[in-house]
Amino acid sequence: MATSVSRVSQASALLGALLVAQLAGVMVKPAQATDADTRPKVIIDQDAAGPAGTDIQSILMLMQDKDVDLLGITIVTGDAWRDEEVSHALRMLEIAHRAAIPVVPGAVFPLLDGRRRTLAWEKLYGPLFYDGAYMSSWPSENTVDWTPLHPTRPYWVPPLPEGEPTTHAANESAVSFLLRMVHTYPHQVTIIAAGPMTDLALAAKLDPQFAVLAKQLVFMGGSFNPVPADTPFAQEYDNNPRQEFNMRFDPEAASIVLHQPWSEIIEVPVDPTSPTLMSHRLLGEVAHGKAPFDHYLGRFGQVYPLWDETAVAVWLDPSLITREKTLLVDIDTSFTANYGATLSWPVGAGPGLGERPVHVVFTVDVPRLNSLVVRLLTAAEPISLPRTSASER
Repeated sequence: MATSVSRVSQASALLGALLVAQLAGVMVKPAQATDADTRPKVIIDQDAAGPAGTDIQSILMLMQDKDVDLLGITIVTGDAWRDEEVSHALRMLEIAHRAAIPVVPGAVFPLLDGRRRTLAWEKLYGPLFYDGAYMSSWPSENTVDWTPLHPTRPYWVPPLPEGEPTTHAANESAVSFLLRMVHTYPHQVTIIAAGPMTDLALAAKLDPQFAVLAKQLVFMGGSFNPVPADTPFAQEYDNNPRQEFNMRFDPEAASIVLHQPWSEIIEVPVDPTSPTLMSHRLLGEVAHGKAPFDHYLGRFGQVYPLWDETAVAVWLDPSLITREKTLLVDIDTSFTANYGATLSWPVGAGPGLGERPVHVVFTVDVPRLNSLVVRLLTAAEPISLPRTSASER
């Protein structure tokens, strides 16, 4: 009986979320735009904690490539709560003189009751290394404590150390925006998911054409067998090599998204990011750059691995990839010790429940990655990157 009740409550939670999305006005009409701008179009779905840091820097990299059409930034709770992340994103755009790019609020909560379920899981299996918005204290490895933690106050936005934004978020939901864009530009929009996949799961369940109409999905998340580097941020994978925060924060959403009929899925798991680091040396180079936001990055920069920067970089220049493999990938949604962990099989060897092939990036050219990050983040204005046949998007 308890199992049946649990399944009913989970289904009710998902249905409720979808109904809320519908009431928010996300129903779209099929449309096609005549668009003279032939640049690759992209939306980044991001848990934009800030100031600075991997989330923000990945957005700035997209903005700094003049040959990319960044349609918008959709915001999902993950590293921090959504409304706080929205404020950081808006303020970053103001500092970068790019406030015209829409910031679109997405899901505040995972599909299921994430915080209570996380606390219950930790009582059974031990504390997670990192809980994102649910954290009540920073991990000792954290390099900067810019923002007060508020795990039980999801809608409170603390004062921003970088200053308060004067611009406002788009008057639209992230789900509505995502659906509207893929219908307006069918088979042209790349979705880069750099946080939990709640927004994408809601969009996919509301409109079965969402993944079909997108060009591709690129996501940062999951973990296979990372080799811990000599940094404290990699140590969490010593004992739990397949646990990763973006997938663990909303496992049900991630599994839903990975079963959608995308034309192409590219995964950047923790593995290739483990040997990377936004070191003090790299931050020093960026701080002395000519971009309008370089003083901001120099003041608020954080010494973390290049998690989201790597996902953006390999989309901008796939020639950075030095080893990849096509696998079937899913996320474990059983409420066990493996909850939220990455599952994988060779193509043709999965359980046959709708798993889709995923191009998994395992290693990248780290020196070239560092050079690309610094070049983009220090340019006085958006630049064109060299394109080769290996780096066509």
